[in-house]
Amino acid sequence: MQLRRSARRPQPTAYGIPMHDKVCLVTGANRGIGRAIAEGLAAAGANVVLVCRDLQAAQEAAARIRRRTRNEKVHVMLADLASGGSIRRLAAAYTERFGRVDVLVHNAGVVPRRRQVSDDGIELQLAVNHLAPFLLTALLRECLGASAPARVVTVSSDAHRVARLDFDDLQAERRYGRWSRYASTKLMNVLFTYELARRLEGTGVTANCLHPGVIRTGLARDLTPLPRSLAWLLSLGYGRPARGAATAIHLAVSPKVEGITGQYFVRRAPRRSSARSYDRDAQQRLWEVSARLIAAG
Repeated sequence: MQLRRSARRPQPTAYGIPMHDKVCLVTGANRGIGRAIAEGLAAAGANVVLVCRDLQAAQEAAARIRRRTRNEKVHVMLADLASGGSIRRLAAAYTERFGRVDVLVHNAGVVPRRRQVSDDGIELQLAVNHLAPFLLTALLRECLGASAPARVVTVSSDAHRVARLDFDDLQAERRYGRWSRYASTKLMNVLFTYELARRLEGTGVTANCLHPGVIRTGLARDLTPLPRSLAWLLSLGYGRPARGAATAIHLAVSPKVEGITGQYFVRRAPRRSSARSYDRDAQQRLWEVSARLIAAG
């Protein structure tokens, strides 16, 4: 199904630029921040594609979003973002069905307690948190260019500020700590965004990343090894997913960021990321290593 721009120009919405003729893809959209991002985009009138692994959870999320926004243009597509083959099938099916992508939001993430390896032989956090955005963006790059001006938005975290990237142990085979590993993948998100922005110069496609804040999600509840009930009580002090989604929605729809690329945003404003994230050698090296890993997967 090819989606064409309407001859009648829609009026601006409260969310920013008109979104009625735009197609937005959001990964990890069945709950938490991802669902809140998808809901915000649907409320702006966009066609929204929820990419999830679990069909029932995805359908329930889509029904909720349609009900709350009165927008029936909410679609579900399934993919296991730990699998290169599944991501390739998703990209092929998406391209055939929609033919364009105006906003690509990378939100999905995992934080397993113990080191796990995907079916492709990739450490799980590396596979889902970094390589999935890398591969999906590459596969949809032609669609993005054809839809320009288009936007790539990646949900990172201020956790990246404490991370060090060890290229000699990129798969955490020698040492794995769930949260130090998470921080490393969030640094990868920022490095990826900056390198992607450079490679997209002149195409009309922008790439930015963001810190959503400390938000009450499944990931946030696992921040400590405390009993589940106590961790849940502590999480009540965290922000709600809608608050965490605000900056991502801003980057997706606001005319204020039109043309802005290669930036790290916090609370809807550009901020300096960690000093390590500006290392151009690290950005390029991560890109090259990632390309080799997805080619082998």
